[in-house]
Amino acid sequence: MFLSGPFRNFRKCLSRVVSSLMASCVVIACLSTSPSWARDTEARISVIALKQLPRQARQTHALILSGGPFPYRKDGTAFGNRERLLPAQGHGFYREYTVPSPWVRDRGARRIVCGGRQRQAPDHCFYSDDHYASFSRIVQ
Repeated sequence: MFLSGPFRNFRKCLSRVVSSLMASCVVIACLSTSPSWARDTEARISVIALKQLPRQARQTHALILSGGPFPYRKDGTAFGNRERLLPAQGHGFYREYTVPSPWVRDRGARRIVCGGRQRQAPDHCFYSDDHYASFSRIVQ
């Protein structure tokens, strides 16, 4: 349909507004994955002392530092951080380990996730008792 006069100007204006809004959305999406996001994530993670962890978690932590052997096949495998609750790192930085739960028959929900270049000397470890819904950073 052929538009003339003020309708053509309205259409151009509307097109510019829509383009500007789309560009703004792209900028916001890029900013939400910036390194500041990682700092904000780390600030939201609670801290727990190693001695406050359940006995099974302390034993799993000791196994991690000694290099195993681990009781579960998935122990030591890469943790993808798909929940994005831990600070952003490259694939393979985090490793997951099962914390045995005496009252369940399968692996249960408790995990320790450690990150770092050396498996036996991780930079930091996190404890989750709710299958990655939340984490606490483990401190000595």
